[in-house]
Amino acid sequence: MSGFLFVTWDGGGNVPPATALARELVRRGHTVRFLGHASQEQALTAAGFTFVRPRHARRFDSTRDYTPLRMLGVFADAGMGRDLLDALAAEPADLVVVDSFMFGAMDAARRAGVRYAVLEHMYAAAYRTGILGGPMGLNLRLRRLAPQRALDGAALRLLMTLADVDPAPAAANLLQVGPLAAWSPRVAGDPTIVVGLSTFGYPGMTRVLQRLVDATEGLPARVLVSTGPNVDPADLTARPGVEVHRWLAHADTLPGASALVTHGGHGSTMAGLAHDVPVLVVPLDGKADHVVVGRSIESAGAGRTVPRRGSTGDFRAALSALLEQPSYRAAAARLGTAIRATDAVGDGASALEALTDGAAAPGRPAARP
Repeated sequence: MSGFLFVTWDGGGNVPPATALARELVRRGHTVRFLGHASQEQALTAAGFTFVRPRHARRFDSTRDYTPLRMLGVFADAGMGRDLLDALAAEPADLVVVDSFMFGAMDAARRAGVRYAVLEHMYAAAYRTGILGGPMGLNLRLRRLAPQRALDGAALRLLMTLADVDPAPAAANLLQVGPLAAWSPRVAGDPTIVVGLSTFGYPGMTRVLQRLVDATEGLPARVLVSTGPNVDPADLTARPGVEVHRWLAHADTLPGASALVTHGGHGSTMAGLAHDVPVLVVPLDGKADHVVVGRSIESAGAGRTVPRRGSTGDFRAALSALLEQPSYRAAAARLGTAIRATDAVGDGASALEALTDGAAAPGRPAARP
């Protein structure tokens, strides 16, 4: 059996794909450790994983530390790279699996000749433009982290997105396995709108959520709102027919949902589509993948996109269309069928295993530094 070291960061939706792969590897008899931000230790150890405490990495907590400049520093953090090498010196691993945003860790692994895979948990289209092609990519290059060389040097780039909405670019070491999206059979019931924005600490979410709640007035549907850890449910003014909770699990709400409102995070959007639910995307960050995700869903006919500064009327018109026009449900069901036909966790775990057992793994061998 093999040993794996996952390098992650406290970003919310980036963590479930990593933990799902890790659980599958453990189920197959392998050992898995996680290196991440200190704010992640409690959740990861509670999930049964060994956590390597960082000593050199920048401190970061997604519930309170979000600023564009802060994010630039986190993704380029050489301290996480030092912690990676220290973790391997203390206990070697057969393969390191690095989150696709952690370029400081990737650079350290590449320069040290460590065999590593990159876990890509967002649209490849957004990754190429928003990360590598935008201010983030420029910042990484100015810090001499050579992001493209880091990606080219990976033994495998595991892309966990759906080809129907995010066609993979040509790359010899890239394997697209589909999205992580658990689903349950549909449940019949009254029309229901599920509203949930990010667990990440984006500014202004309370105001956006309030306008969304107000927009549902007069619509023929019950409304379930999940505020997440950064918005106090008491700060929202609800009305009869609207339930506001701190947390609602997708498994409890999406099987009976008629429409989902999300910020366009990859995980929540795919979860909605996996349940054949049309999606209203309200992007919260133009530098993340939210806008690209929203456009792709709109192009597929499976949802609508309204800017975060949209009015109550804009939100109401979009939600009304999702509830009343059968074409949105039909398009969402087509994508849902495609998602359910994938086995992202099983195929992804097999690809990672193949890199450690001498079998012919997808992609090409890691380049030497």
